[in-house]
Amino acid sequence: MSRQSMRANDPKKVSGELFTLTYGSLVAQLLKDYENVDDVNRQLERMGYNIGMRLIEDFLARANPAFKLYLGVSPSIGSWSPGGDEFSVVLETNPMAEFVELPDHCLGLRYSNIMAGVIRGACEMVQLEVMAWFIADQLKGDNVTEIRVKFVKRLEDAIPAGED
Repeated sequence: MSRQSMRANDPKKVSGELFTLTYGSLVAQLLKDYENVDDVNRQLERMGYNIGMRLIEDFLARANPAFKLYLGVSPSIGSWSPGGDEFSVVLETNPMAEFVELPDHCLGLRYSNIMAGVIRGACEMVQLEVMAWFIADQLKGDNVTEIRVKFVKRLEDAIPAGED
């Protein structure tokens, strides 16, 4: 059975591939719009942050691991710091980089930076401020994709500005 027909029988795989291809188009458009890799990196993280803020509600409602649900992969969590305030999220395969090859002028692009933003946004929605950044990236030749997450502080419940 061909790879193409096997994918057609698995709607989760088709959906995941559609997402990764669509995401590639989004990154390409951002590169055209901003022309500066650092600006694109910031924009991807910001978009991920906004997704993460909404994703946590869906995640908690379904009680499924978000990475498996949305990307079709299950990360491992490890490399905890001695203080217990920092850890790594490791993906053996990064489906977002499956169909991607970075051109030479984009070597500084953190293509999957949206994932760091998703983690940051989701944590904020459960009252945790964290920092998230890439340690390793398969797209850059590393064996795994690794995102480091560091706890910054617990957020106090606050009413958003403009909502009394």
